[in-house]
Amino acid sequence: MADNIKLIKPYIAFADIKNELEDVFESGMFTKGVNVDKFQEQLKSYTEAAHCFLTTSATTALSICLQCIGIKSGDKVAISDYSWPATAHVVEEIGAIPVFIDVDIDTFNMKLSSLLEIIDSDIKAVIFVDALGNPSGIEDIAKICKEKKIPLIEDSACGLGSSVAGKKIGNIADLTCFSFHPRKLITTGEGGAVMTNNSDYARWMKVKLAVGVSGMKDNILDFTTYGYNYRLSEIQALMGWKQVEKLDSITEERNLIADVYENKLSEYGFSRQKRDGNVYHNVQSLVFKVPKHLIRDELISHLALHNIESTLGTYCLSSTTYYSVKYNSVQKASSELEKCAITLPCYKNVDVDKITNLIIEFSQARKLTSVT
Repeated sequence: MADNIKLIKPYIAFADIKNELEDVFESGMFTKGVNVDKFQEQLKSYTEAAHCFLTTSATTALSICLQCIGIKSGDKVAISDYSWPATAHVVEEIGAIPVFIDVDIDTFNMKLSSLLEIIDSDIKAVIFVDALGNPSGIEDIAKICKEKKIPLIEDSACGLGSSVAGKKIGNIADLTCFSFHPRKLITTGEGGAVMTNNSDYARWMKVKLAVGVSGMKDNILDFTTYGYNYRLSEIQALMGWKQVEKLDSITEERNLIADVYENKLSEYGFSRQKRDGNVYHNVQSLVFKVPKHLIRDELISHLALHNIESTLGTYCLSSTTYYSVKYNSVQKASSELEKCAITLPCYKNVDVDKITNLIIEFSQARKLTSVT
């Protein structure tokens, strides 16, 4: 049986953390230690953001950001419609109303004209998603949010390592959320982070993410508000900072591999996710729109028969059962992308020739069938 080609492989091995892991066990400090501090400092240094707060996931990061900017039940929050459902779930959970904004069919990101059609005084925040790590369009959205004094949260679960005009993601929106899930370029198993340059937000986060502790009173902890334990452990943080050190080389390698795919597939009608000219994409996911004569799911099944993992791009939130029934606001481009986008394996030593040859053979066979 042929070896399975996985969709993604982590960029960390046990040998990378072995020595420091022994130090963690010898110290007995499994939380709030040197590795947590180092991971936070490295993320700040890498993104050039002023403040970093680690969380258990991008979902909890998004949730705490909504609370930080004062979103409450009944408020409307404009969100990119093409994303992992957590983007909408955190709005729904707080009792606010997600307003689904359609995306650009080529970049897969929130479309400025679609946002302008609905933005008014009822919109209390905007969540822009760096779809699959691509931040194209964030500058225009940020400009509108600034003009209208609407807080901008960047759901950059996939975006660490990307940049716009040389400015790293994490240093553009009012609040930026990262994920360290196993499909991300940096993984801590599970985990997330919030980045911000806003000192008021940072002061609020510091207390809330310390379970509400703001200092000491009568020699004991002073809980001045309610708060949360969304901490990463020392072991998770150790995994994290070890990968930050090689993040740029990872993204450079993935871009080279993505270019090879594009060169081989573009002439057969496969369209790679578009990036703005001033955008550096980390290629967290390598995604193509399949040509119109193909059914994307049939291609996924065909690759699986040859032990090659692939999957959809991501989800049209407004067409999921829950949100379509409740809000009846399915977005056209996002819905189309959910049906036609495919994610392909992209990492060191992946057999691009094998994968692309199978895709081309399948595509050509289907094209002949459709003609006859």
